[in-house]
Amino acid sequence: MQFFPPAKVNLGLNVVNRRPDGYHDLETVFYPVPLCDELDVKAMAADDPCPYDCDLLMDDGVLDCDPQQNLVVRAYRLLKEQCPTLPRVRVRLVKHIPSQAGMGGGSSDCAYMLVALNRMFHLGLSDERLMMLAARLGADCAFFITGRPAYAEGIGERLQPIDLDLSGRYIAIVKPPIAVPTRDAFARISPQRPPKNCREIINQPIGTWREELVNDFELSVFALYPEIGEVKQKLYDMGAVYAAMSGSGSSVFGIFDAPVELAEAFPGMFTHVASF
Repeated sequence: MQFFPPAKVNLGLNVVNRRPDGYHDLETVFYPVPLCDELDVKAMAADDPCPYDCDLLMDDGVLDCDPQQNLVVRAYRLLKEQCPTLPRVRVRLVKHIPSQAGMGGGSSDCAYMLVALNRMFHLGLSDERLMMLAARLGADCAFFITGRPAYAEGIGERLQPIDLDLSGRYIAIVKPPIAVPTRDAFARISPQRPPKNCREIINQPIGTWREELVNDFELSVFALYPEIGEVKQKLYDMGAVYAAMSGSGSSVFGIFDAPVELAEAFPGMFTHVASF
């Protein structure tokens, strides 16, 4: 059975508190993006000689880590702890969402793995139960169980559905060939609550977002990697009504009233344009 895990962007991202456990409390709005990976899950034959319960293959045969440590396989193992009779499966993953982009590609893949297994093998787990399991795999994984726009707090695991619809607009995504280490992204951040919460701002006319809807990571990331900041400015120069870095980078997105052409403007970078 085939599934299509989507990406997400952050509409506002504020780091509001440093926690005793070393993590940070955040306030952000997650919004799904029409840019998807492909996840094909099939039950293995009983006599399949594969030594693994979950055999993960990539479309190009290349993974950036041991396949058995990938979040998709970890999602299978987590669910098998809950449902010991879960059959062995073979998974083929085709990546379209760029990695290290702040768009949640890996988180979406593992969340959809939970959804896929639950649906294929009639496990009967509720969305709420799947979200609890997904949160154990990563801070933003729970969002992708339903993929509906949500306001997130904590480390990104506490979600509240919101009424936000960007239908009729276009999203333009640009990712420079840069990987932003999480440590670098947090390096110059001083946690503080913003004057206005991002949940309030997204209910305002989108024309007000540029001045008020802020990603706190931009200050530190743009100082270290100015070319990412240049991408944001160029999207505004091209007519974006709002532009921002997603997550801790390095992708930048712009929201437009009409489709735009990105390839010539951003040579050597990943680009994607889609309608919401």
